Amino acid sequence: MSGAPADFSILEETARTWHPADTSATDPLAPAPVAALSAVLDLPEPVAAAGQPLPPLWHWLHFLTWARQSELGPDGHLRDGHFLPPLPERRRMFAGGRLEVRTPLTVGRPAEQTSRVAKVQAKRGRTGGLLFVTVRSEFRQDGEMRVAEEQDIVYRSGGDAPVPDRLTLDPDAEPHSDAPWQLPWTTDPAVLFRVSALTANAHRIHYDEPYVTGVEGYPGLVVHGPLLVLQMLELVRRRAPGRTVRTLSYRLRTPAFCGERLLSCGTPYEDGAASGVRLSVAGPRAAEHATAEVTFA
Repeated sequence: MSGAPADFSILEETARTWHPADTSATDPLAPAPVAALSAVLDLPEPVAAAGQPLPPLWHWLHFLTWARQSELGPDGHLRDGHFLPPLPERRRMFAGGRLEVRTPLTVGRPAEQTSRVAKVQAKRGRTGGLLFVTVRSEFRQDGEMRVAEEQDIVYRSGGDAPVPDRLTLDPDAEPHSDAPWQLPWTTDPAVLFRVSALTANAHRIHYDEPYVTGVEGYPGLVVHGPLLVLQMLELVRRRAPGRTVRTLSYRLRTPAFCGERLLSCGTPYEDGAASGVRLSVAGPRAAEHATAEVTFA
């Protein structure tokens, strides 16, 4: 995909006039996807069974929509979609989000998701105009609102996507951190392929190496942003098993690539009556591929 970046006025007009309707969906929250992701993360057993709390953000395995193959663009993303802004040569980046857990969702019990566009804003970035879209979703079980999530998606219109320049990947280089909580991990093509399948993500940068290097210009397969977030939360789950996550905020900062050694890092804190953990994913090239903060109930 190439071409001149769209005029900034197109982004401003989209921010002003684009107001897609709210959506709703239901899902049985079956335990099978939980067991599947637990296996992909190489855990000894599923993190939750029917009747048990669903870990924070593992609802990303549910409420999925599988588009017809003819509806996908050359990059594997949908060409058009309900919450995709009508921009020419649209490119998408998952930037971050927030989560509020009032009561954890329960595995094996039907749940309802309602979603809406909460905010649309055009901004000028260092490499051109950007459209920031925040989608808010609320999740209910038994008529009770249990979890609220906001996702921040950034769109670029026209032109080639900026990629890291002349990167050389070293699969033997190790990240380092002084954080008291640490969890080393890495990926391979099979892991990324399985995560794509579990989350209905057909974006080719995660599994098609000739495409990602030859067309997108990256030095290798890109690790899913959601996987970075889930691995930060996995550190919390392991090191604070008796604590309930009340809020989460996270930001995806720089890409990590398949085969690189990564390190989830956590620093617990107490601030008066509040307690939580500051989190990050470190790599050999970057101290912070992703950052997050969790507060406990």
